[in-house]
Amino acid sequence: MERPSEDDMDEEKRSAIKDPLLGTITSSCSSKGGLRTLPFILGISSTLEVSKNIGYLVSNLEPLWIRRQWCNVLLLDNDAANEGFERAASSGLEPNMILYLMRCYGLEMATGSNIIFFWNAATNFTPILGAFLADASVGRFRMIGFGSILTLMGMALLWSTTIVPGARPSCDSTTITTCTSPTPFQLILLCSSLGVMSLGAGGIRSSTMAFGADQLVHAEEEGMTPGQSRLLESFFNWYYFSYTFACLFALTCVVYIQEHMGWKVGFGLPLLLMSLSTTSFFLASSFYVKAKPKSSLLTAFAQVLVASWRNRHYKFPSHQSDERLYHVAKGSTLQKPTEKLRFLNKACIMKDPRQELTLEEAAQNPWRLCTIDHVEELKSVLKIIPLWSTGIMYGVSMSQVSFGVLQANSMDRRVLSSSFEIPAGSLGTFALLAVVLWLVLYDRIIIPLASKAKGKPTSLDTKTRMGMGLLFSIASLVVAAVVEGVRREIAITGGEIPDYYSYRMSALWLVPQFCLIGLGGCMFLIAQIELYYSDLPRSMSSVSSNLCGLAMCVASLIASLIMSLIDHITKRGGRQSWISGDANKGHYDYYYWVLAGLSLLNYMYFLLCSRAYWQEERASHDAKEISDERLDV
Repeated sequence: MERPSEDDMDEEKRSAIKDPLLGTITSSCSSKGGLRTLPFILGISSTLEVSKNIGYLVSNLEPLWIRRQWCNVLLLDNDAANEGFERAASSGLEPNMILYLMRCYGLEMATGSNIIFFWNAATNFTPILGAFLADASVGRFRMIGFGSILTLMGMALLWSTTIVPGARPSCDSTTITTCTSPTPFQLILLCSSLGVMSLGAGGIRSSTMAFGADQLVHAEEEGMTPGQSRLLESFFNWYYFSYTFACLFALTCVVYIQEHMGWKVGFGLPLLLMSLSTTSFFLASSFYVKAKPKSSLLTAFAQVLVASWRNRHYKFPSHQSDERLYHVAKGSTLQKPTEKLRFLNKACIMKDPRQELTLEEAAQNPWRLCTIDHVEELKSVLKIIPLWSTGIMYGVSMSQVSFGVLQANSMDRRVLSSSFEIPAGSLGTFALLAVVLWLVLYDRIIIPLASKAKGKPTSLDTKTRMGMGLLFSIASLVVAAVVEGVRREIAITGGEIPDYYSYRMSALWLVPQFCLIGLGGCMFLIAQIELYYSDLPRSMSSVSSNLCGLAMCVASLIASLIMSLIDHITKRGGRQSWISGDANKGHYDYYYWVLAGLSLLNYMYFLLCSRAYWQEERASHDAKEISDERLDV
């Protein structure tokens, strides 16, 4: 990027003295940005704080080229706020959803949990489809816009079930035994609202980060300036901060309102937040940088598979003089594919370059001939699938939110005073607090002390952190099983127990299991994402960010299958199911022990996969060093 001359900067300083701040910044910004976007920034409070800080920084930045880039950050705040609103809205609906389904629809625990599992699976899968459509044809701005509208429509449909007469069954507000059976129309309306919200989440979550980065780094620019790199890092930091803040806001304020002010207000607040988000996003439409869609990497993967099948009868080149050569992408450093997964190499074999390539050295038919880069990218994904699959069982243990809510709902939730009760759905806040505390301790205390003791920079590698995360998840299930066993025993032997409530054991006994699952997620998920970004090609960053979501999608389906099987087996012969809507009659502790056993088997599977993966990595590294030494000789 060309920097202005000294005369231009002097003129800019003189105009800054004469003009007010708003006029100065607006005039110095391009048409795609400026402080005039501030009225559209109606996001969460964290976003407003960012705007205040940015306004101060802009007023003190002298170079015009930097100031123009900071104007784009104001658009990033609005962009991050859009997903922050969506996260706050969806996270505020999920914790108490099991109570809503059981109390207001009369559904059994297993049926209601299955609905939530399928909802989570769809919400984690649709971003993959959204990323594919955004990259291939729709574009990121339109995808986020469609997602915002769909999310708003879904929340409006869900809210309508609380205000429209006949939209839900007639149920007692505190029990699950006096409800009429829901009609097909009522179930269709409920499931449609959740499905539309999942589609909307796919549109927003698939493109928000990439769309925000587009505001700072244009697609046609090569590389980044130091100023752009600093702004991009700032955006990602505030993006994750807004995500965490949105979850905390949802688990505290939104859940508290649902429990104390009813479902009408409790579901109406997320709808209001999403309305503000959608409105602000579209009002700032003319100021956004809208990159044109390009070909999707998922399409390239499909082309490799099809081309390798079509070329299955080709013979591999025996030496460089063979008439069949490999298709090398223009500017690529890869001249020959690796020998791993060799059958895929046939996708990049050329028989006649004059007929198969254009003048620009691109394939005439990409479904018949692919580049070496695309073949190696697909191999990278296939190689990492075994390690990726170890996160599925971890996702199963994370998805047991409904059981924790029902446990807390049958315990004494009074804190500090006899009049204040922690909402059952708010105990998940302790998981987030544990994550924040661990990150601070790890980054600011543990790592500096370890580095000082060893006399060199040190940290836990990804393999170690992933293993520790899985062990933490197993420990959380064991603790949950023990606590639930004690709670149930106290409730049954107490003597004066209502059918549904037993206010005997403090709900704070559930805090350790939430903290352990939070620590497990902090270590396992972050290490897994780091592994994807470090071991996969940089061109696959969009795939890397969606792999964890895909694992959570599969985990929700597996969790539904496990719970349905246990419910079906344990209630045979008229017995009480372990997955009962009454926590005192069911056996959640046995259910937790089953999950803990499966998680232990998954940990052993992880040890095998990680050993094989890192042995192959070392072998590849050694082979590369030997090859480099031969080239030097």
